[in-house]
Order: sequence, then C-alpha cells, then structure tokens
Amino acid sequence: MPLTVRHLLDHKSSGVSSIRPDASVLEALELMAREDISSVLVTEGEELKGIFTERDYARKVILRGRNSRDTVVRELMTTQLITISPQNTIADCMSIMTDRHIRHLPVMDGGKVVGVVSIGDVVKSIISDQEATIQQLAGYISGDLKT
Repeated sequence: MPLTVRHLLDHKSSGVSSIRPDASVLEALELMAREDISSVLVTEGEELKGIFTERDYARKVILRGRNSRDTVVRELMTTQLITISPQNTIADCMSIMTDRHIRHLPVMDGGKVVGVVSIGDVVKSIISDQEATIQQLAGYISGDLKT
C-alpha cells in the first residue's frame, strides 16, 4: 500500500505555522526562525492566501535591496499555490515537487489547511519506507536460509 500524505502528517510533530498578509517580512522571518522552518503559510482567517519562503526572502528582499521591516509579506508571497490532499501519495508529492521545482506543498482537506509537506518530509518518509522494506526482506531471506 503506498504511503499517503495523511500518514506522513499523522507522524509529523509540527503543526501549521501561518502569518497574515499584512505582517512585515521581518515578522515572518522571526516566526520562521522561532519555529525552525523555511516557509510559512500566509492566511486570512482560515483562508490560504499564499506562502512565504526563505527563497522569496533571498530573491525578493535581499537581492532587490528592500527592507525587511518596511516590506509586507503580501508584496512578496507566492500566490499561485500548488496544493495536495491527505489522500495523495508520497510519490505524488515527490513528482509534483520535482516537476514544479518547489519545496513545500500546503495540504488542503475540505477547503481547510491541514498541514504542510516539505521536500525533507518526503525524502525522510521514502527513506524510512525503504528501510522497512529492506528489514522485511532481510527477515524473509534469513528465515528462508534457516529451512
């Protein structure tokens, strides 16, 4: 059975971090540093408006000589979001992230944000699944050799 996003979220310890569109970039960076994350969802109430990432900061603030205190997240966030559902597989995530060159996928269920999957989450999940398969095969082989 393929691993799903729901399975990944069930085993993930962190929740969803979000910020308002009118928050300063500095506030977003402080939240990201405090939570040790590289992206933050941008929401108004429960509505997902965008995502702000370290890449947005590097390319749209630093390289353009903007000020983090005076620039609001709304001006820099990515608004054309690609989202997934809890029913998507981890393989779906890897394919989307690779094809679209993105590192974070908001997870939506019934129109509500229920999580965020990062490329790190996906890679860890794939490695863990492969290690479990290897252990099962090793057990099967060692069991067969005893007979």
